Amino acid sequence: MDRSLLFVTTIFCACLVTTVVAQADSPREFLYKAQEGNNSEIMLGRLAVERARNPAVREFGESLVSDHRQAREEVRALGARFGVRPNRDPSAEAREERQKLMSMGGRRFDREFIRYMIEDHEKDVSAFREEAREGNSPVQELARRQLPTLRHHLEMARSLDDTRSRDRDDQASERESWRNRPARDAADSRGTDRDGNDR
Repeated sequence: MDRSLLFVTTIFCACLVTTVVAQADSPREFLYKAQEGNNSEIMLGRLAVERARNPAVREFGESLVSDHRQAREEVRALGARFGVRPNRDPSAEAREERQKLMSMGGRRFDREFIRYMIEDHEKDVSAFREEAREGNSPVQELARRQLPTLRHHLEMARSLDDTRSRDRDDQASERESWRNRPARDAADSRGTDRDGNDR
Protein backbone atom coordinates (compact mmCIF):
# COMPACT_ATOMS: atom_id res chain seq x y z
CA MET A 1 0.00 0.00 0.00
CA ASP A 2 2.83 2.40 0.84
CA ARG A 3 4.45 1.67 -2.50
CA SER A 4 1.19 2.42 -4.34
CA LEU A 5 0.79 5.72 -2.53
CA LEU A 6 4.41 6.64 -3.20
CA PHE A 7 4.00 5.75 -6.89
CA VAL A 8 0.82 7.85 -7.24
CA THR A 9 2.43 10.79 -5.41
CA THR A 10 5.52 10.59 -7.65
CA ILE A 11 3.39 10.55 -10.80
CA PHE A 12 1.31 13.49 -9.54
CA CYS A 13 4.42 15.55 -8.73
CA ALA A 14 5.98 14.74 -12.11
CA CYS A 15 2.83 15.87 -13.91
CA LEU A 16 2.70 19.07 -11.84
CA VAL A 17 6.35 19.89 -12.57
CA THR A 18 5.87 19.16 -16.29
CA THR A 19 2.84 21.47 -16.41
CA VAL A 20 4.69 24.28 -14.61
CA VAL A 21 7.73 23.91 -16.90
CA ALA A 22 5.51 23.90 -20.02
CA GLN A 23 3.79 27.07 -18.83
CA ALA A 24 7.12 28.70 -18.01
CA ASP A 25 8.49 27.84 -21.47
CA SER A 26 5.44 29.15 -23.31
CA PRO A 27 6.07 32.91 -22.73
CA ARG A 28 9.78 32.44 -23.45
CA GLU A 29 9.02 30.61 -26.68
CA PHE A 30 6.55 33.30 -27.75
CA LEU A 31 9.08 36.07 -27.01
CA TYR A 32 11.85 34.23 -28.84
CA LYS A 33 9.65 33.79 -31.92
CA ALA A 34 8.45 37.41 -31.72
CA GLN A 35 12.05 38.60 -31.65
CA GLU A 36 12.90 36.37 -34.61
CA GLY A 37 9.83 37.64 -36.47
CA ASN A 38 10.81 41.28 -35.90
CA ASN A 39 14.32 40.55 -37.19
CA SER A 40 12.82 38.92 -40.28
CA GLU A 41 10.50 41.84 -41.06
CA ILE A 42 13.35 44.34 -40.63
CA MET A 43 15.59 42.35 -42.98
CA LEU A 44 12.92 41.96 -45.68
CA GLY A 45 11.67 45.53 -45.23
CA ARG A 46 15.19 46.83 -45.92
CA LEU A 47 15.36 44.68 -49.03
CA ALA A 48 12.07 46.16 -50.28
CA VAL A 49 13.37 49.70 -49.69
CA GLU A 50 16.42 48.88 -51.85
CA ARG A 51 14.83 46.81 -54.62
CA ALA A 52 11.07 47.40 -54.96
CA ARG A 53 9.90 49.03 -58.17
CA ASN A 54 6.64 50.44 -56.86
CA PRO A 55 7.17 53.47 -54.55
CA ALA A 56 4.25 52.27 -52.38
CA VAL A 57 6.02 48.94 -51.82
CA ARG A 58 9.20 50.82 -50.84
CA GLU A 59 7.17 52.93 -48.37
CA PHE A 60 5.67 49.75 -46.95
CA GLY A 61 9.20 48.39 -46.52
CA GLU A 62 10.17 51.55 -44.60
CA SER A 63 7.13 51.11 -42.32
CA LEU A 64 8.10 47.51 -41.64
CA VAL A 65 11.65 48.49 -40.68
CA SER A 66 10.55 51.34 -38.42
CA ASP A 67 7.64 49.57 -36.71
CA HIS A 68 9.45 46.26 -36.19
CA ARG A 69 12.55 47.95 -34.76
CA GLN A 70 10.33 49.51 -32.12
CA ALA A 71 8.53 46.20 -31.52
CA ARG A 72 11.85 44.35 -31.26
CA GLU A 73 13.08 46.70 -28.54
CA GLU A 74 9.87 46.13 -26.58
CA VAL A 75 10.18 42.35 -26.98
CA ARG A 76 13.86 42.42 -25.94
CA ALA A 77 13.14 44.45 -22.82
CA LEU A 78 10.42 42.04 -21.73
CA GLY A 79 12.44 39.02 -22.87
CA ALA A 80 15.27 39.98 -20.50
CA ARG A 81 12.85 39.44 -17.60
CA PHE A 82 12.15 35.92 -18.88
CA GLY A 83 15.75 35.03 -19.63
CA VAL A 84 15.41 35.31 -23.41
CA ARG A 85 18.72 36.38 -24.90
CA PRO A 86 18.60 39.19 -27.46
CA ASN A 87 19.56 38.20 -31.00
CA ARG A 88 19.35 39.57 -34.52
CA ASP A 89 18.69 36.29 -36.31
CA PRO A 90 15.77 36.15 -38.74
CA SER A 91 13.76 32.97 -39.15
CA ALA A 92 14.94 30.26 -41.55
CA GLU A 93 11.80 30.85 -43.62
CA ALA A 94 12.59 34.58 -43.96
CA ARG A 95 16.18 33.80 -44.98
CA GLU A 96 14.86 31.50 -47.71
CA GLU A 97 12.46 34.21 -48.87
CA ARG A 98 15.30 36.74 -48.99
CA GLN A 99 17.28 34.41 -51.26
CA LYS A 100 14.25 34.03 -53.51
CA LEU A 101 13.67 37.79 -53.65
CA MET A 102 17.34 38.49 -54.41
CA SER A 103 16.93 36.69 -57.75
CA MET A 104 14.01 38.95 -58.75
CA GLY A 105 13.55 42.50 -59.85
CA GLY A 106 10.83 44.93 -60.91
CA ARG A 107 7.23 43.85 -60.71
CA ARG A 108 8.16 40.23 -60.02
CA PHE A 109 9.97 41.33 -56.86
CA ASP A 110 7.04 43.51 -55.77
CA ARG A 111 4.49 40.74 -56.34
CA GLU A 112 6.50 38.12 -54.46
CA PHE A 113 7.30 40.49 -51.60
CA ILE A 114 3.64 41.41 -51.13
CA ARG A 115 2.52 37.78 -51.41
CA TYR A 116 4.96 36.78 -48.68
CA MET A 117 4.03 39.73 -46.44
CA ILE A 118 0.34 38.87 -46.63
CA GLU A 119 0.98 35.23 -45.77
CA ASP A 120 3.48 36.07 -43.02
CA HIS A 121 1.34 38.74 -41.37
CA GLU A 122 -1.73 36.49 -41.43
CA LYS A 123 0.28 33.99 -39.37
CA ASP A 124 1.60 36.73 -37.06
CA VAL A 125 -1.84 38.21 -36.43
CA SER A 126 -3.18 34.76 -35.60
CA ALA A 127 -0.29 33.96 -33.20
CA PHE A 128 -0.45 37.33 -31.41
CA ARG A 129 -4.26 37.19 -31.15
CA GLU A 130 -4.03 33.71 -29.62
CA GLU A 131 -1.36 34.85 -27.14
CA ALA A 132 -3.35 37.97 -26.23
CA ARG A 133 -6.34 35.79 -25.25
CA GLU A 134 -4.30 33.66 -22.83
CA GLY A 135 -4.57 35.99 -19.82
CA ASN A 136 -3.10 39.15 -18.32
CA SER A 137 0.60 38.44 -17.94
CA PRO A 138 3.12 40.97 -19.31
CA VAL A 139 3.60 38.74 -22.38
CA GLN A 140 -0.10 38.75 -23.19
CA GLU A 141 -0.21 42.53 -22.66
CA LEU A 142 2.69 42.91 -25.12
CA ALA A 143 0.81 40.76 -27.66
CA ARG A 144 -2.28 42.96 -27.24
CA ARG A 145 -0.24 46.16 -27.69
CA GLN A 146 1.53 44.93 -30.83
CA LEU A 147 -1.47 43.29 -32.49
CA PRO A 148 -2.91 46.53 -34.01
CA THR A 149 0.39 47.26 -35.78
CA LEU A 150 0.51 43.75 -37.23
CA ARG A 151 -3.10 44.10 -38.41
CA HIS A 152 -2.22 47.44 -39.99
CA HIS A 153 0.72 45.88 -41.83
CA LEU A 154 -1.56 43.11 -43.10
CA GLU A 155 -4.08 45.70 -44.35
CA MET A 156 -1.28 47.64 -46.07
CA ALA A 157 0.00 44.49 -47.80
CA ARG A 158 -3.51 43.54 -48.92
CA SER A 159 -4.16 47.03 -50.28
CA LEU A 160 -0.93 46.83 -52.29
CA ASP A 161 -2.11 43.47 -53.62
CA ASP A 162 -5.43 45.11 -54.64
CA THR A 163 -3.48 47.88 -56.37
CA ARG A 164 -1.54 45.25 -58.29
CA SER A 165 -4.82 43.62 -59.36
CA ARG A 166 -6.09 46.96 -60.63
CA ASP A 167 -2.82 47.46 -62.52
CA ARG A 168 -3.32 44.07 -64.19
CA ASP A 169 -6.89 45.06 -65.16
CA ASP A 170 -5.61 48.35 -66.59
CA GLN A 171 -2.90 46.54 -68.57
CA ALA A 172 -5.44 44.04 -69.93
CA SER A 173 -7.72 46.90 -70.94
CA GLU A 174 -4.82 48.67 -72.63
CA ARG A 175 -3.87 45.49 -74.54
CA GLU A 176 -7.49 45.09 -75.66
CA SER A 177 -7.50 48.70 -76.84
CA TRP A 178 -4.34 48.10 -78.91
CA ARG A 179 -5.85 44.94 -80.43
CA ASN A 180 -8.88 46.90 -81.65
CA ARG A 181 -6.79 49.78 -82.97
CA PRO A 182 -6.23 48.34 -86.52
CA ALA A 183 -10.00 47.94 -86.98
CA ARG A 184 -10.57 51.53 -85.79
CA ASP A 185 -7.82 52.88 -88.06
CA ALA A 186 -9.21 51.03 -91.09
CA ALA A 187 -12.70 52.32 -90.35
CA ASP A 188 -11.39 55.88 -90.06
CA SER A 189 -9.63 55.66 -93.43
CA ARG A 190 -12.82 54.40 -95.15
CA GLY A 191 -15.10 56.89 -93.40
CA THR A 192 -17.06 54.08 -91.75
CA ASP A 193 -17.39 52.90 -88.19
CA ARG A 194 -15.88 49.59 -87.00
CA ASP A 195 -18.99 47.70 -88.14
CA GLY A 196 -18.64 49.12 -91.69
CA ASN A 197 -21.58 51.57 -91.47
CA ASP A 198 -21.21 55.01 -93.10
CA ARG A 199 -20.60 57.81 -90.65
